[in-house]
Amino acid sequence: MLVDNGVNGDSRVQKQARSAADAGWDVTLLGRSPTGAPQSWRLGAALVRLLPMPEPLFRKRHQFRRAWLRWPLAYPPTGIAEHRAQQVAAWQADLRVRGALLDLDARSGRRPRPMAQRWRRIQLVLARLLGYWVWVRTKMHNRAQHARRYRNPWDRAYTWFWQSVHGDGAWRRLEPGLWDYELAYGPVLDELAPDLIHANDFRMLGVGARAAIRGRAAGRPVKLVWDAHEFLPGIRPWQPNIRWLPAHRAHEREYAPYADAVVTVSDALAELLRAEHHLAETPAVVLNAPAVEHDPGSPDQPVPDLRQLCGVGADVPLLVYSGSAAEPRGLRTMVDALPELPGVHVALVVNPALRYVEKLVAHVGRLGLTDRVHVLPYVEHWQVVPFLAAADVGVIPIHHWPNHEIALITKFFEYAHARLPVVVSDVRTMAETVRSTGQGEVFRAEDVADYVRAVRTVLADRERYRAAYDRPGLLAGWTWAAQAEILDAVYRRLLPDPAGPPDQTSGADRVPVSAVAGSTRVGQR
Repeated sequence: MLVDNGVNGDSRVQKQARSAADAGWDVTLLGRSPTGAPQSWRLGAALVRLLPMPEPLFRKRHQFRRAWLRWPLAYPPTGIAEHRAQQVAAWQADLRVRGALLDLDARSGRRPRPMAQRWRRIQLVLARLLGYWVWVRTKMHNRAQHARRYRNPWDRAYTWFWQSVHGDGAWRRLEPGLWDYELAYGPVLDELAPDLIHANDFRMLGVGARAAIRGRAAGRPVKLVWDAHEFLPGIRPWQPNIRWLPAHRAHEREYAPYADAVVTVSDALAELLRAEHHLAETPAVVLNAPAVEHDPGSPDQPVPDLRQLCGVGADVPLLVYSGSAAEPRGLRTMVDALPELPGVHVALVVNPALRYVEKLVAHVGRLGLTDRVHVLPYVEHWQVVPFLAAADVGVIPIHHWPNHEIALITKFFEYAHARLPVVVSDVRTMAETVRSTGQGEVFRAEDVADYVRAVRTVLADRERYRAAYDRPGLLAGWTWAAQAEILDAVYRRLLPDPAGPPDQTSGADRVPVSAVAGSTRVGQR
């Protein structure tokens, strides 16, 4: 299995690897090391290996050049700008300490040092002038490095030219950093010589397809499964330049035909993929359902108490959000609504180190809500459901965006298994599901007043919404065990003579599967 992150947060990939190994497949999950050093561990019976991946091709060629004509005073793109800024800041810090020492000498009655005071004042002036000079050159440096964004006519012309000349092969010019993944993962895949490659998402599709091509050329009938997590044309570009999306779409179009089977996360996305890539059959749907059966049950890993971490009692209304934190996820709506929801607390189970989270926490402070908003780190993926169950309402306030409209995301199923009433924005698929099941309320995305209405409605009659989960078969179909059977059927259709039941003492009878896996900050969505 292949994934482009570090596996400790990608719960879908972790569940795939573990359940496939439990079904008798010999699974090696390849991910990218966040430290630059090789790492490995066991995930159930599956082996996880994180590979070092240098990124020399990530930067574009123009980022190595100086813009002499447009920005003549800009620092060269060598890292010297950051070095000079820090150097001046260190000098200024040293001068402040020297001033404090002179003040202490004066207070203690020691002999005055007028020359030292004068010299320090001169140095302060020089430091300020040098700081301004460095600021001017750094600003020009930043303009030179980052001005070529979406509206830059040169980049638009460059993108159009290579698309015209090379068609789908243009990604080699527009986004050469995709080769960094090939050069890190490719040799390891060739060494493993898998019978089946499970490539997660669009970056790993190319890595898996090229490995399958090499394997087939060597006489091995390698099968390729492409697991499409998102609809690429509907993604907000991850890099602020015009090339990113056309390049990745071209890369995906080039290698999609090499997939022997395609799986994805929702029926709507399956239909979009079939139309986009002219697939012979509709992709199998493997939902992002929680793996409650993966709970290790270890007394050394008790499930954290959500309310205890928030410092609130059982009688305090508690709303929870669990998953990725970014502007399109709508977390600010939850915060801005709190003045209209007296006594209500919010728990955000996110990555606290993200810059967006830091900005959101600062906004919380400005509103005077610090005591009612609780930022908590992720827990292990098998702990998520019982951890969230202590809340009163699960919230999904995401904004309208093409990929948000077509999926039932992981947290949706986790809230359901925690038997939480839900409040969701009116993104199409989740809103339709909630209205049909009666498990919660829907509000207009980014509308704080309508969100307040929905929360008040749910809090007023929580048990009515919880009762929706008593519908026969509803939660049973929303489990990873059910999804693992679908995925296993895809594998066995491609390899009709797989190994028998898993041997708990030996991996000798397992069928090798290579998977591209990523970082697993468990609980992230």
